[in-house]
Amino acid sequence: MLPDFNALAVFALVAEEKSFRAAADRMGVTRSAVSQTIRRLEETVGIALVSRTTRSVALTEAGERLYAEAAPALLDMQGAMEAAANLRGRPRGRLTLAVSSIAESFLSGPLLATFLGENPDVTMHVTVTDEEFDIVAEGYDAGVRLGEVIAQDMIAVPVSGEQRQLAVASPGYLEQFGTPHHPSELASRRCVGWRRRASLAPYRWEFQEDGREFSVAVADTITTTDMALMIKLATAGAGISFGMEDSFRPAITRGELVPILEEFCPCFPGFFLYYPSRRNMAPKLRALVDHLRGFRLAVG
Repeated sequence: MLPDFNALAVFALVAEEKSFRAAADRMGVTRSAVSQTIRRLEETVGIALVSRTTRSVALTEAGERLYAEAAPALLDMQGAMEAAANLRGRPRGRLTLAVSSIAESFLSGPLLATFLGENPDVTMHVTVTDEEFDIVAEGYDAGVRLGEVIAQDMIAVPVSGEQRQLAVASPGYLEQFGTPHHPSELASRRCVGWRRRASLAPYRWEFQEDGREFSVAVADTITTTDMALMIKLATAGAGISFGMEDSFRPAITRGELVPILEEFCPCFPGFFLYYPSRRNMAPKLRALVDHLRGFRLAVG
């Protein structure tokens, strides 16, 4: 028995929609055409697959079994055909990325702007989020995160050089309250902290001393989920803050913030563009990876 892949695809749509009419609308054909296709498939396998009434459509036991077995195979076939089609021509289509809010070098603008300028058939959606999730399960093409939180089975391409986190405060705050000389002193200081969600505990500030890593749970005067607000509050003198050096750098350059406790703030691997290991990478993603490598070489 040779499988009728067109009929199986129609059957899968009926199973998903639980409606002949809805399946027909998705395919742009008549309800009668869908019904006839299902009838031919049932004649081929020799058993009823769909139970029909005037008000509902449901799969029989045999239909449930066939759908469970056929649907994944149909998706694999569709993916294989799309992969083959994507190998021809120049990059095109919608590229979806999930990017950490603190990936300054990636989100600053020039890298993405020049990429889109060189690839006019590519559109892009960037979700800026600090939530941790499976980018494959959520349907993203790639993500940008700190290397230490990327799963080992992902391919990772450097986006930035080494990074470090800094404690900072405004000159006015330090003049009024003095400069702490050890992270342990932060427990008694006014601090501006960050947390991923209001329902989660604030982020613990991480330091290193004599090769030993340790974290400090500061008594935050205020916490926020927004890095930009955190920086504004710190520059306004609301307290000591802690975050990525790249995020603070513009305010430090302008003299609005002063780094403190730098000897306790080591460097660590930076940000990476990561994506699942695939034998046939879509040209739109390949183009982004190649552009990223060239862009980093150009800017040094």
